[in-house]
Amino acid sequence: MDKHNFVICAYKESPYLEECIRSLKNQTIQSPIKMVTSTPCVYIKTLAEKYNLPLYVNEGEGGIAQDWNFAMSQCDAKYITIAHQDDIYEPAYAEKIIGRLDQAERPLIAFSGYGELRNGQKIWASPLINIKKTMLLPMRIKEFSGSKFIRRRCMSLGNSICCPAVTYAMDNLQMPVFQVGLKSNLDWETWERISRERGEFLYIPEPLMLHRLHEESTTSQLINEHKRGGEDLEMFLKFWPSGIAHLINKFYARGEKYNGS
Repeated sequence: MDKHNFVICAYKESPYLEECIRSLKNQTIQSPIKMVTSTPCVYIKTLAEKYNLPLYVNEGEGGIAQDWNFAMSQCDAKYITIAHQDDIYEPAYAEKIIGRLDQAERPLIAFSGYGELRNGQKIWASPLINIKKTMLLPMRIKEFSGSKFIRRRCMSLGNSICCPAVTYAMDNLQMPVFQVGLKSNLDWETWERISRERGEFLYIPEPLMLHRLHEESTTSQLINEHKRGGEDLEMFLKFWPSGIAHLINKFYARGEKYNGS
C-alpha cells in the first residue's frame, strides 16, 4: 500500500488538465499520480501517456459522486487526494498535508487554505476566501481538531472547506465516501456526514493549492442554472431549525454572485 496517492478526475478536454498534472509532478515529495475519467478521449489518453500516468475508465454509472468514488477505488493508499483537473497545487502541498496526517491519532480528513485562479491570475485574498478563513478560525487550534461540536459550527454557516484542498484518511472512513444526490454541495454534505464520526479534522491555514474559477466550471454552471440555492438550504437544515436555516440561506445566496462574476 502506498502512503499517499493523487488521483485526477479528468472530464472531456479541459485546457487546464496539463497544468494540474505538472503541479502534482512538481511536489517536494513524490506521490503516485493516477488519472480516471468517465469521458475517455484521445486528449486525456495522450496526456496520460505523456506523463506516464495510469488511466482508468469508469464504465459504470456516471455522475460526480460516482466518479469520485471510482477514483478512490482505483487507489491503494493510506491517504488519497482527489485532484480537480482545473486546479493546481503548490509544491509543498503533499509534504505538509502528509506530515500533519502522520502526526494525528485518528485523522479523518486534512485540508489546507487555498487561493483562487481567475483569468490566469493568482488571488490569495478575496471576500469569499476571507469569509472562509474566518469561519475556520477555531480549527486553527490543534486541540479542537477532534471536537465534533467545533467542526460542525465551522460548517454551519456555509461550506467553509475547499473540496480540492482535502486529503482523505482512508483507514478511518466508511466507503463509499460520497453519496449520490447533491451536485453543487456534494462535498459539503460529505464533510457534514464525516464530522459526526470520531476522529480529527486537520486544518493547515496556509494556502497550498489554487482553485480555478471560470464560466465552464461545474459550480458556475449550477449557479447560472439557479440550482444551487435549494441545495444550500438543504444543507443549512442539517445544522439549524427551519426558520434560522431559511434566513441564513438568503444571506448565503449573495456569495454566489462573487463566484459567478
